Amino acid sequence: MIAFYEPVSGQHILNKKETSIPSIRAEEVLIQIKASGVNRADLLQRRGLYPPPENVTSVMGLECAGEIVQVGTSVSGWKPGDRVCVLLAGGGYAEFVSAHSSMVLRIPESWTFEEAAAFPEAFYTAYYNLFFIGNLSGSQSVLIHAGGSGVGTAAIQLAHAHSHKIFTTVGSEEKVLACRKLGADYCINYNNDDFQKKIYAITQGLGVDVIVDVVGAKYLEANLRCLAYKGTLVIIGLMGGAKSSLNLAVLLDKNLTIRSTTLRHQPLSMKSELTQLVSRHVLPLAESGKIKPVVDSVFSFNDVEQAHQRMLENKNFGKIVLTWRK
Repeated sequence: MIAFYEPVSGQHILNKKETSIPSIRAEEVLIQIKASGVNRADLLQRRGLYPPPENVTSVMGLECAGEIVQVGTSVSGWKPGDRVCVLLAGGGYAEFVSAHSSMVLRIPESWTFEEAAAFPEAFYTAYYNLFFIGNLSGSQSVLIHAGGSGVGTAAIQLAHAHSHKIFTTVGSEEKVLACRKLGADYCINYNNDDFQKKIYAITQGLGVDVIVDVVGAKYLEANLRCLAYKGTLVIIGLMGGAKSSLNLAVLLDKNLTIRSTTLRHQPLSMKSELTQLVSRHVLPLAESGKIKPVVDSVFSFNDVEQAHQRMLENKNFGKIVLTWRK
């Protein structure tokens, strides 16, 4: 099969090569990949900054959608021909991938493979960080940074489906309009406005209850000042740097909490449990039409460099997807 790896030393494009189709264990399934999602982590991995966990394939790609072609001897509930999507620790940039059967999700009938490939990483991340790490509940409000990203578009839809007041930041007026259509109440173009001042004015100084942030150091101080009393900052990315000074008095005065997570390095048991929660609580929202993966663009795997460049330039609204279709 064809698979894509990190660039070899001295090269600047992904290493495309022929390799063996994965063999499967008793509890695994083999999936013929039809489409795969592109993630910020892929851009980091290709630069050697985000290596796969130990004993995980070095083939790139953290999510995919396709058809099961083989099931292990201990697998029940799945059969060849089933249309599925799956969150991966690696292996999505290939024609085939093996996955533990507990990680597999059935694709809603109305979805294309491209839409399904845009689902796992964005919606798992958004659901987990909004409701489990951020503990968003009741009538609480939330600030979602990078509202036009895959995770951002998923988080806006999930928060809207649960009737929360939503603030989001984006980098263009086009994305402002698009986020409003997804359900965001207040969309702030960070190139035109100071989001801290805007939120302070809109909330009359009260702030928001939860912040989901992919920026990191650059936004740390402003994020803490945007939080309401007993608010929670959830850091899920470091696009704006990893190091920052922190005024602990702000934490103490407002009784704030800072939490951070990644999914890739979590144990299988945790991700399997999360998969079951997503199946029970998120997929029904998709089947009822309340949420849907936002696909920005679809590229052939042969054009993976252009796909990565589009993400690098922040041109996408929603997910960029790779496909094996001609």
